Amino acid sequence: MKLHEYQSKLLFSRFGIPTPKGRVTATANEAKQIAEELGGRVVIKSQVLVGGRGKAGGIRLAKSPKETEELATLILGMEIKGLPVRKILVEEGVGIAKEIYFGIANDRSAKCPVLMASSEGGVDIEEVAHRSPEKIVKIPIDPLLGLRDYQVRDVAASIDLPKNHWRAFMEIAHSLWNVYTECDGDLAEINPLVITEDQRVMALDAKMVIDDNSLFRHADLADMRDLDVEDPSEIEARKYSLSYIKLDGQIGCMVNGAGLAMATMDIIKLYGGEPANFLDIGGGASAEKVAAAFRIILSDPNVKTVLINIFGGITRCDEVARGILSAISEVKPHVPMVARLVGTNAEEGLQLLSNANMQTAETLVDAASLAVIVAKGG
Repeated sequence: MKLHEYQSKLLFSRFGIPTPKGRVTATANEAKQIAEELGGRVVIKSQVLVGGRGKAGGIRLAKSPKETEELATLILGMEIKGLPVRKILVEEGVGIAKEIYFGIANDRSAKCPVLMASSEGGVDIEEVAHRSPEKIVKIPIDPLLGLRDYQVRDVAASIDLPKNHWRAFMEIAHSLWNVYTECDGDLAEINPLVITEDQRVMALDAKMVIDDNSLFRHADLADMRDLDVEDPSEIEARKYSLSYIKLDGQIGCMVNGAGLAMATMDIIKLYGGEPANFLDIGGGASAEKVAAAFRIILSDPNVKTVLINIFGGITRCDEVARGILSAISEVKPHVPMVARLVGTNAEEGLQLLSNANMQTAETLVDAASLAVIVAKGG
């Protein structure tokens, strides 16, 4: 789950990372009032969960409260990469002497968090990695030991940070590690971390990505979710605790078990088809949950056929079949369906589906190849 800049800065401030003074607002009139409180010269930043806000005109400098109101009106009426700007962050203007990239992210290949820094801050880290990879310092962090002081000093030396700022840098580094670990982050990023003209060190921008699987521990963070950037089907799936990701293919997939779902998509592609989604209904799925999954799959207009692949262990095949039939009676789909049920009460489930004139298959290979043929109009 991605957080907006203003939300990330609230977290950073809570953990002791210095950020510019400012507030978020949804109106131009309040933006003017904030500018007056901050002395007139402010930066107005659109709050949308995409990159390239500055290039799109979503970040502007205002030299007076009146100009702040005018620019706020303009930015609040924008769309950036298809996302409407509903809120803006109005912050004090800061004179910048030096910009640094600084962040902590999960490194799946190293199987641990990694501290990253670069003397070239203020631009996308991907651009720096492509143009000058040697300018990015990466330090793996042992999750059992945490971030050590010597590692921070190594980073500070590697990016040529003036020594009079090492203490402040050390404090910010440990605070960033704390917010990353305590909030179950996938990413905690400051780009840029700046040394101001009056020699302060602060986070001029902030980005946090939270592990969705940890949100049951963080009700306050879960409330920060921005639904504008999420597919409506994925929002609906979350209500029923379904693991659903929309894809671009034509064969809708309903499977129990993440591994089986991945294998199902692989075999569909092997036979020349394209899956329309990843959907894991999980173990012990009730008829109600299966019906909800079915409705979500069929809400995708690109779906030309549905492949149901159920291994009945905890999940009973007859219960899944009843859920499918319940969804069919409710949604009344106009696409053909192929089902493969194996395991607990499979015979009863297949009998229920056969009575509803649904095509069935004994093996996954047969089911996938049949679904691909049907999706192509065969």
